[in-house]
Amino acid sequence: MTATVFLIQTVFGFYILAVILRFLLQCVRADFYNPLVQFLVRITNPLLLPLRRFVPGYRGLDLASVVLAFALQLLEVLLVTALFGRSLDIGGVLLVTVMELLKLLINIYLWGVIIQAVLSWINPDPRHPAARVLAQLTAPLLRPARRLLPPVSGVDLSPVLVVVALIFVSLLLQDLLGMWSGLR
Repeated sequence: MTATVFLIQTVFGFYILAVILRFLLQCVRADFYNPLVQFLVRITNPLLLPLRRFVPGYRGLDLASVVLAFALQLLEVLLVTALFGRSLDIGGVLLVTVMELLKLLINIYLWGVIIQAVLSWINPDPRHPAARVLAQLTAPLLRPARRLLPPVSGVDLSPVLVVVALIFVSLLLQDLLGMWSGLR
């Protein structure tokens, strides 16, 4: 049973990650011709293209990606819940689905900022596809943090500020979910 749950969560998790990354990279206007972006486009197109017929975009955002990520996460939650023989009401299933997607979003940015900070120490080629995508992805969080906390003696502490904020939001979401569970 545990192996089956692991397999379901892994397969769904990787694909949901790809869909969310595709959406986020579209939001930050990442270079479409970057090989990593092309990889994400290729693996997500089979499910996204048919869905786009029914879910239109809004102001340049691919809402079909959001709907697909939500539907896949919902299906994963339902499958895992069914395997354990638990029953959740529709509100509980939807809440767990949204919370899982928010956790994934926070983890994407958390690890993105950490990796970006580590890469800044070794100074990789800025034209490297992975470095460019990572910089484009984390810029919306790091730019305001850099304005709030400018470099001190040439040391950029803004990634620390962003990591602390992301962990705080993650813990806040866990507390809210715990409070909701306690009310039931």
